[in-house]
Amino acid sequence: MSSEIIQVRDVPAEDAQALRARAAARNMSLSSYLRDLIHDDASRPVMSEVLARITARDHIEASGDDVRSFIDDGRR
Repeated sequence: MSSEIIQVRDVPAEDAQALRARAAARNMSLSSYLRDLIHDDASRPVMSEVLARITARDHIEASGDDVRSFIDDGRR
C-alpha cells in the first residue's frame, strides 16, 4: 500500500492539544491517531451511497402493530 504525506495548517492550539491527549490516552503517537481517524472517515460510505443502498432494497408493508411486535420480540 502506498502512502502520502498530508500537512494540515492552522489547526487551533486547543484542538491540537485535545488530539494529543486522546492519542496519549490510547498509547498512540499523534500521527498514528490521526492516521486512524482519517482511515475510519475515508472507509465510511458517503451519505448518498447509503441512501442509494436503502432505496434499492425491497420494500415491505407493515402496520404499526407489526412494527411494535417486531420491537417487542427483540427485547425478549
